[in-house]
Amino acid sequence: MRPLLLACALSLVLISTPALPANAHLDQPGSPLVTGPIPAGDQPRDHPFFATDQDLGKAGYVEEEYFIEGTASRYTTPDQATGTVIDSGHPYRTRIVVRRPISPKKFNGTAVVEWYNVTNNFDYEVMWSRSFRHLLDEGYAWVGVSAQRNGVHTPTGLKLWNPARYGDLDLTAGGAVTDDGLAYDVFTQAAKALTEPRGAHPLGNLKVRTLIATGQSQSASRLAVYANSVHPLAPVYDVITVVDGGVQIRTDLSTKVFKTASEYDVLANQAARRQPTGDRYAYWEIAGASHSDRHAYLVNNPIRLRDAGVSGLLAGPTAPCVSPARSNVPYEYVLNAMFDHSVRWARDNRQPPAAPLLEVTDTTTSPAVVTRDAYQLARGGIRLAAVDVPTERNTGWNLGLTDATASACRQGGTWIPFDETTLDALYPSHRDYVAKVRAATERNLRAGFITWRDADRTIRDAERSRVGR
Repeated sequence: MRPLLLACALSLVLISTPALPANAHLDQPGSPLVTGPIPAGDQPRDHPFFATDQDLGKAGYVEEEYFIEGTASRYTTPDQATGTVIDSGHPYRTRIVVRRPISPKKFNGTAVVEWYNVTNNFDYEVMWSRSFRHLLDEGYAWVGVSAQRNGVHTPTGLKLWNPARYGDLDLTAGGAVTDDGLAYDVFTQAAKALTEPRGAHPLGNLKVRTLIATGQSQSASRLAVYANSVHPLAPVYDVITVVDGGVQIRTDLSTKVFKTASEYDVLANQAARRQPTGDRYAYWEIAGASHSDRHAYLVNNPIRLRDAGVSGLLAGPTAPCVSPARSNVPYEYVLNAMFDHSVRWARDNRQPPAAPLLEVTDTTTSPAVVTRDAYQLARGGIRLAAVDVPTERNTGWNLGLTDATASACRQGGTWIPFDETTLDALYPSHRDYVAKVRAATERNLRAGFITWRDADRTIRDAERSRVGR
């Protein structure tokens, strides 16, 4: 395994420099004024909202918060078409959170810029929760952007969470804008703050070569609209990664878009909206993965409890769902590969590999119907070892015990361990189980659906397991 992983790792080295977007022009928004880093104090809540609890210092990283301010435009967002400016000059002030390598030698030249998800009326960093380990290992910078009103102005938003720290943030132009009309320009200007800083330098002395925009679910759908209608007017991101977002992508964009969908999202809406992979569009579906999985829950729930005072859907059999909640399929492994492919796509024009689709037989029902094997695992799609060499039933869909829990349970998916009789029939020995995990993992590594680090991690986990006699 080691020689194969080493060879694949060497093939992933990023060596070339990016080209300017083909449709870049000079009338892009200016850089916002950046102030900070905003110090943390010793008073309650006097720290960045959702400050990470990971040991960044051990990884050679630092977390800092900055305020950015300027004036923003509002845009029309016609379906599948470039928008136009409605009006300009709206003052705004918001925040960005930066987690970056301290040393330029650690930095790989790429900043991943996440549009905070605000479904719960507070800033929520889904992509960091999923891929933080890979981002730290590989030297990425990560930047979270508070772009939407619900993360700032609601009773659970930043302004009321800590008025002393965040009281002067404003995404409404003093109350004149009552929707998220400024969000798209704010997200563009956040990128400009990293590449052409005015005032403080959020990335210190790090030089950005590649900018990747990312977001999941609610913010992914916003990103898709941004990619279709606003980004073409001021292209600042090299690749836009849309994770579990329902909006279709235009086929004539010059900016590259990478879209992924969990099994849940395929069943919920993507099966009927699939688009073929092309020169500037990549699309992957992941069997057994849920919209809101166990890994992300375990990473972010302590921080959610600390800063927002609420828990997510409980993982396991105690959840208020028909079946034990939250898939164990490590969706983050596929997302880690997505980020690495995005860099190569931007810098070298090396298109991500095509991926098989889930075997959908009926898109007229809700959820859509997929072909399943004897263990009720979906057929097709990217099949990580957790699905291809199963020890439990992981699916992307679940049911709630009540109407109040229906949505969260559906998105959390299902995790049901196999009994000993089933495991003994599948894997007569531990050696047999490990060999099958190794074979499935090597296939995914060769196909480009996982990274060599996650391949190693998968095999080590199998070796430490007690599956098989």
